[in-house]
Amino acid sequence: MMKKTLLTSVKFTVERRQYEHPTAGTVQRELVVHPGAVLILPLLDDETAVLIRNYRFSVGEELLELPAGTLESGESPIDCAARELEEETGHLAGRIEPLADFYTSPGFTDERMYCFIATELKVTAQRLDRTEQIRVTPMKLTDALAATLDGRIIDGKTIAALHLYQYRKARHA
Repeated sequence: MMKKTLLTSVKFTVERRQYEHPTAGTVQRELVVHPGAVLILPLLDDETAVLIRNYRFSVGEELLELPAGTLESGESPIDCAARELEEETGHLAGRIEPLADFYTSPGFTDERMYCFIATELKVTAQRLDRTEQIRVTPMKLTDALAATLDGRIIDGKTIAALHLYQYRKARHA
């Protein structure tokens, strides 16, 4: 497989890759090569989650979403989840457990998202990057789920995690 780096950025690279397709012959595609990311569903109690209002430059608006972040070199997903939770929400988790993992948009990126549930939260302090504009927004889980259906939450990773968690809860009830 041939590959050529087209762009190197702080968080990802863009490569042009060539591969042999069984019926189409030689094919070239551009791929965003990503180190992976985490998403955290922080629970204050059985009914309340900690969401954030996060300004997203890419869409030019503030989105209601769960805290998330990119894996640093050599960092495990669970360590990244603990770090991002405290940085973005000012909460330290006593317990972090896996919920699911998935590819975010496999049509153009290899980014894998690792989702965690964080409980036994203790308040510390936010440690935002200088470019982050994040407001902590606690919300009842029932309201957050409704928000995924009425358009208040339009972030795909947040929608996925909230519904995966709800499904898991229903299966264990």
